[in-house]
Amino acid sequence: MMSSQKSSNTVWHNASVTRQRREAQNEHKSVVLWFTGLSGSGKSTLSHAVEEQLHQAGCRTFVLDGDNVRHGLCSDLGFSDADRSENIRRISESAKLLVEAGVIVLTAFISPFRADRKNARKLFPHGDFIEIYCSATVEVCETRDVKGLYQKARDGVIKDFTGISSPYEAPLKPELVVNTGEQTLDESVMQVLNFCKKRGLINSKA
Repeated sequence: MMSSQKSSNTVWHNASVTRQRREAQNEHKSVVLWFTGLSGSGKSTLSHAVEEQLHQAGCRTFVLDGDNVRHGLCSDLGFSDADRSENIRRISESAKLLVEAGVIVLTAFISPFRADRKNARKLFPHGDFIEIYCSATVEVCETRDVKGLYQKARDGVIKDFTGISSPYEAPLKPELVVNTGEQTLDESVMQVLNFCKKRGLINSKA
């Protein structure tokens, strides 16, 4: 996943303000909540709804959203397998920086390949990468597709579309499975928040 370093003249600088000091100031741990699932499974909606509740409880948060990131950081990437992997590599490194900043990072990406998600997990200490599978069938996702992307994929207009012409490898052992295909948004939000509380990631105010 990680590219080879281009220069041997760079040295890691250890800052005096550490992640631990930032977490103490924030009064909560920093962590990655990695939402994965098909297009239309509710990743973005759920991650932003969870963030709203965390923000109201005084947590430092940031959502890395798939579409938003492709407007800037990853605007040069397409949707080939190689570009999808590079997209996730960049997101993983960005999330790592935000975790060091003491932030609860919520990522909303299809991230279709297990290998890419595994490589992302490797960047974080044990317990700091929480994989949340937003489970919804293709049929349910298609009914939510206001952009008509699934139909365009079936018609061959869009190539390499996950779930139709490109595979989605569902997590085998995610930390949490949220049945976004059947649950209400409120139910899904509470499931995520309750999980985080039980793990000691956030306090009872959230």
